[in-house]
Amino acid sequence: MFLRIDRLQAELPPPRRKDPNQAAALQELLGGKYGEMSTLGNYMFQSFNFRSKAKLRPFYSLVANITAEELGHVELVCNGVAMVANGPDSEADDSGDGGDLSQAPFADMANIRSAASFLSHAGGAVPVDSNSMSWNKDMVTTTGNIVTDLLHNFHLEVGARLHKLRVYETVTDPCAREVCGYLLVRGQVHAHAYALAIKNITGVAIENMLPVPNIPADRIPECQKYLNEGSHRRLYRFSPDDYTEMKGIWGNGEMALPGDPPGELEVVDGPPEGGKIHDLTGMPSAFTPDYAPEEMYEVATKLWKASR
Repeated sequence: MFLRIDRLQAELPPPRRKDPNQAAALQELLGGKYGEMSTLGNYMFQSFNFRSKAKLRPFYSLVANITAEELGHVELVCNGVAMVANGPDSEADDSGDGGDLSQAPFADMANIRSAASFLSHAGGAVPVDSNSMSWNKDMVTTTGNIVTDLLHNFHLEVGARLHKLRVYETVTDPCAREVCGYLLVRGQVHAHAYALAIKNITGVAIENMLPVPNIPADRIPECQKYLNEGSHRRLYRFSPDDYTEMKGIWGNGEMALPGDPPGELEVVDGPPEGGKIHDLTGMPSAFTPDYAPEEMYEVATKLWKASR
């Protein structure tokens, strides 16, 4: 089962302006070939199908725990997409009759990169890539062979790093870039973890290949604070009691990658502190949550008070 916490894994700054095209670029990190839906799908089904869990507990614990973190990465990218598509945070009143629909208030949306992201989803994120092509099950590899699956996972994280760097070079909004910066650091952690798992089984020091591509994370300003706080050395344990066995792989005297701030790898009990989930202002003219939502707000207020 999964534990859910009503916070994002990282603090995202509000976007500077509404930019559906940059939001569409960020979709690549969600539903692209190397996006978070792919990493989540691969690790999740590998962990569900894992053979000899009891005998191979450290390896199972690693894949299963990273699955939980990947769920949070999907959440982070989705929030980033919606925020950039929505624009700056606003305290404005989002009630009202939605305005005069006959004046085509969203005419500009017909010319954005992914019109469906607004027309079907009101600027929200869905599992598609930057061209609105659907993510699909063919992007999931679960062979049952532990070395093959771990090698695939290593390849997936390396491909995702290249993916994120290219998206980072595409966008300028601080919210979109923060998503990229955080995921670049955490993705490198996962690549390093799978490399160490492979080394423990085969003796091959595959971690010596990292980073791929060979661009130190400190070249990316948005990565800097995560490196300074030691995120590159940490695997967070997303469970009150389980998955402690991965400490035999991540830790156990292993050190940070050359080029990153030095220090020993560690498993941290519990999730990162993270950041708030931004409140997206309603758009009555887009019927989100509705054209005239006052009654809906009134009902929700009563329910919220009743829960206290």
